[in-house]
Amino acid sequence: MPRTAILFLNVFVIATCGLVYELLAGTLASYLLGDSVTQFSTCIGVYLFALGVGAWLSGFLDKSLPRYFIEVELAVALLGGFSAPLLFLSFARLQFFSVVLYAVILAIGTLVGLELPLLMRILRNDLDFKHLVSRVLTFDYVGCLIASLLFPIFLVPDLGLIRTSLTVGICNALVGLWGTWVLEPSLGRGVVFLRVRAVAVVVLLVVGIVKADRFTTWSEDQLYSDAVVYSKTSQYQRIIVTQRATGFQLWLDGNLQFSSRDEYRYHEALVHPAATLARDPKRVLVLGGGDGLALREILKYETVENVTLVDLDPAMTHLSSRFPPLAELNGRAFQDARVEVVNADAMIWLEGLARRFDLVIIDFPDPNNFSLGKLYTRRFYRLLRGCLTEDAAVAIQCTSPMEAPRSFWCIVKTLRSAGFAVRPYRVAVPSFGVWGFVVAQLGPFEPPRQCRTNLRFLNEHTMVALFEFPNDLQPVTTEINRLDNQILVFYYDREWQTFSR
Repeated sequence: MPRTAILFLNVFVIATCGLVYELLAGTLASYLLGDSVTQFSTCIGVYLFALGVGAWLSGFLDKSLPRYFIEVELAVALLGGFSAPLLFLSFARLQFFSVVLYAVILAIGTLVGLELPLLMRILRNDLDFKHLVSRVLTFDYVGCLIASLLFPIFLVPDLGLIRTSLTVGICNALVGLWGTWVLEPSLGRGVVFLRVRAVAVVVLLVVGIVKADRFTTWSEDQLYSDAVVYSKTSQYQRIIVTQRATGFQLWLDGNLQFSSRDEYRYHEALVHPAATLARDPKRVLVLGGGDGLALREILKYETVENVTLVDLDPAMTHLSSRFPPLAELNGRAFQDARVEVVNADAMIWLEGLARRFDLVIIDFPDPNNFSLGKLYTRRFYRLLRGCLTEDAAVAIQCTSPMEAPRSFWCIVKTLRSAGFAVRPYRVAVPSFGVWGFVVAQLGPFEPPRQCRTNLRFLNEHTMVALFEFPNDLQPVTTEINRLDNQILVFYYDREWQTFSR
C-alpha cells in the first residue's frame, strides 16, 4: 500500500478514536455526575477547545515531525486508552473529580489536535495543498461519523465503557507502531526503541482489557454502597442491581429506579388510582415499566383481558428472566398469557396507532436527557390522546414535587395543554422521599375515593390523602414542555443538581 494511502488511513483511525474518547468522557460525566445536558455540553466544548490548542501548539514544532507524530500517537493511546478506568477510579477516590475529568478531556483533545496538523505537514511533499486539505478533512469527518455510529451501537453495548477506551487505545498504539515502518526513512536513530515502546503500550492495554471485568466490578462496588449482584450494559443504558440485607435495588445509569423493600408503595400509587377511575379496564397499555412491577399491580384486576407493555430496551424486559429475585417480586408477570411485550420507542410506536386502551400506565425514567424528555412533551401527550377510549384513565410518574417542583408542575401543565383533565398526587416512598404522579382523563373528573382491597399500602383513607398537597408542595409557575424547547430537561437538571449538593 502506498505511503500516502497508509497515512490517510491513519487520519481516519485518529479521527474515529478521538471522537470515541470524547463520547466516553461525556457519557461517564453524565453517568457519574448526572446533569446530562450540562455535562455533555461542557465536555464537547472543552474537547473542541483542546483540539484548537493542539493545532496551535503544532506550529511550534519544526523538526523531527514524524517522530513527534508517533510520540503523540503513543501518548494518546496511553491516556485515552486508560481514560475510562482513570475516571472511574478518580470518582471513587477523589473529591475533585470534575477537575480530573476536564483535565483528561483537555489533555486528550490537545494531543488529538496535534496529530492532524503534524500528519498534514508530513504529507505536504506528497500532494499539492488543495488535495491534501480536502482528503485529510474528508477522512477526518468520515472517521467521526463512523465513531458516532459504532459508539452506541457496538462499542458500549458489547464492550462496555472500560473495554471500549482500552480497545480504542490499542488502535492508536497500533497506528503509532505502524508508523515506525511507514515513516522509518524520516525517523533517524532510535526506531527500534520507538517500536519497543509501542509494543509495550499495546501489551499494557491488552492486560487492561483482560483485567477489565475485575476493575469494572471493583469500580462499581466503590460507586454503590451495597454489593453489585447483577450488571449489564445494553444498547441504551447501564443496568445495575445491588443487594443489601433488606432487599435489592435497581439502578439505571446510576439512578435508583426502585428498592424491593418499599417499591410496592410506588407501584400501588402509580396503578390503582387510574385503574379505579377506568372502571373495570379490559385493554391496558404500559409505557416503560420494563421491570414488570406495574404489570403485577395491573394483573390483579380480573377484568383485564390484555396488557401491552412498550419498553425500548430488551435488556430491561428480559431482566426478570435473568435475575430470579425480580421475577419473584413482580409475580412472574411477564409469563402471564395476557401480556404482550413490544421493544420500541414509545413515541414512534404511538404514531398512527389504531388500537384504543381503557387504561394507560406511564412509568418512564425521569427526564434527565432529551431522549427521555421528548416522552413528556405536549406532542407526546397529544399522540397519547389518540389511543384512549372515551372513559380511559392515564397515570404518569412525574418525579418529586418536593425536590424538583418545577419539573413536576411542568409535566402537569404540559398535560393540561394537551387537552387532558389532570389531578396531581403524591406519595411518600422511603427510598425516594416524596414522589409525584398525575392521573388524567379526557374530561373533568373527581379524584378516586376508593381502591382495590388487599393492597399492602393503599386503602380508602390513603387514597383520598394522596391528592392533598400541603403548603410547601403547592403549584409553581413553569413553561410547557415542547419538542422544540425541552424545558423540562433543563428544569430537572438544575433542580436535582441543586438537591445533590
